[in-house]
Amino acid sequence: FLAVCVLFCQSVKAQDLCQIIAGAAIVADDGTFLGRLTDSYSADSILNEYGNHGSPYQSQSIWNQYGAYGGEFSSQSPFNRYTSSPPLLIKGGKAIAHLTVNKNLAGALNPYVVK
Repeated sequence: FLAVCVLFCQSVKAQDLCQIIAGAAIVADDGTFLGRLTDSYSADSILNEYGNHGSPYQSQSIWNQYGAYGGEFSSQSPFNRYTSSPPLLIKGGKAIAHLTVNKNLAGALNPYVVK
């Protein structure tokens, strides 16, 4: 995780970042699967607005602003700027980044970058 932290702390080209995070799973601090960073046609993609993980109305979607995983005040939400327990991006069985707007958290990737 430290190597990835160093990677995200430095300037990374957009194309390189896309390759690094492509296909990564998003997992909440409580272990709940919140989707994948894949194309908008994939059923488990956070970019599929009709799927369980991309819809702003589904409970396990980071885009549900009223839910436990997308609300501005939820400790497990990537949109809580004070959280210390945001979702992780997992790829190849390893945590590669925190998905969060919290700028003070090491290895942070802003969720607005992926959309």
